[in-house]
Amino acid sequence: MLKKLFDYQDSLAVLNNDGTLQDKLTSIHEVITTTFDFIDRIAIAVYEQDTEELKTFVASCHGENILRHYRARLKDSPSLLEILEQGRPRVVNDLEIFSAGRHAHTRCIAEMKFAASYTMPVYQHGSFFGFVFFNSIHANVFEEKVLHQMDLFGHMISLMVMNELSCAYAMNAALKTTEEIVQQRDPDTGSHNDRMSRYARLIATKLAGKYDLSDEYIEKVAIFSPLHDIGKVSIPDSILLKAGRLTEKEYEIMKTHSVLGREMVDRLLANFGFEDVQYVNILRNITEYHHEAMNGSGYPQGLQGDAIPLEARIVAVADIFDALTSVRPYKEAWTNEKAFEMLMQQLNSKLDEDCVYALIDNQAEVEAIQQQYKQDPYG
Repeated sequence: MLKKLFDYQDSLAVLNNDGTLQDKLTSIHEVITTTFDFIDRIAIAVYEQDTEELKTFVASCHGENILRHYRARLKDSPSLLEILEQGRPRVVNDLEIFSAGRHAHTRCIAEMKFAASYTMPVYQHGSFFGFVFFNSIHANVFEEKVLHQMDLFGHMISLMVMNELSCAYAMNAALKTTEEIVQQRDPDTGSHNDRMSRYARLIATKLAGKYDLSDEYIEKVAIFSPLHDIGKVSIPDSILLKAGRLTEKEYEIMKTHSVLGREMVDRLLANFGFEDVQYVNILRNITEYHHEAMNGSGYPQGLQGDAIPLEARIVAVADIFDALTSVRPYKEAWTNEKAFEMLMQQLNSKLDEDCVYALIDNQAEVEAIQQQYKQDPYG
């Protein structure tokens, strides 16, 4: 008799586990489809206030999800903007009404053969956070009784995402303080970090297909890449701020910043209780291995080829390219063409070939980043 008291299995027990956000959303989707088998896609898009962009964050889809790694300015999507203006969710039981739409998001939804959608705006402390999307390949399925259930799941999903991100944001705030300390000592890093973060995101996005990178991974690479040099806070000013070429002894001291950075990250993560945050190893790998070389001649461990974590290979290219194209006390800014030539010369000896071509083959996007985050006279 006692055994029967515990026969029932919580259908959403996975939410109690230390799994990824993708795993949790997939499990929720499976539970939903036991009752509503016509829900073919659930997705969360998060709004980035600084860039005014809406970007896919995580999704569960029956079939191919061609809206992975998608980002667009919210103001360029009138149909989504109208949801915010109305301040209410939107139910579309026949997506044919948008068949003439030219926006990329609209075209992708049509290509995925979706016929109906329910879009719920999400708010955090009164501020717009993003959207939860429910899509179906069947028309006229979002009846009132279905919508009541989707509301419950939609709010549960949004709270799950907010909880996941709030931990990441708290960790980033702690690390950002350290980054700002570095910038106080080396002002040249400010705009450099803004640009290289965008270069890193660009490279990771272009490599997503080959390496099966998730939107979560790409976003973490972009967020963590500016922290690559936090170990420099431990380097003496006489070396860190030296205008001329470093001596061999000074260079050996400068090289220690990668290991010191990893140690600093580990202490910060332990002190704030962030060791178990998803993807935190991306940050560890970026700080420690961004000076490794493909041929094993880098530091601190002399790793070779694929033994170097992908995120470190991405940041290495982004870091070097921006250093070359920026003014430094000891050099003028190189043109993009000259910098691209230098990257090509270091293919497979110092730099990863895929990462280099991901940057070089997208020069228009590189120039857009440079235009948005121009270097000022004060760095």
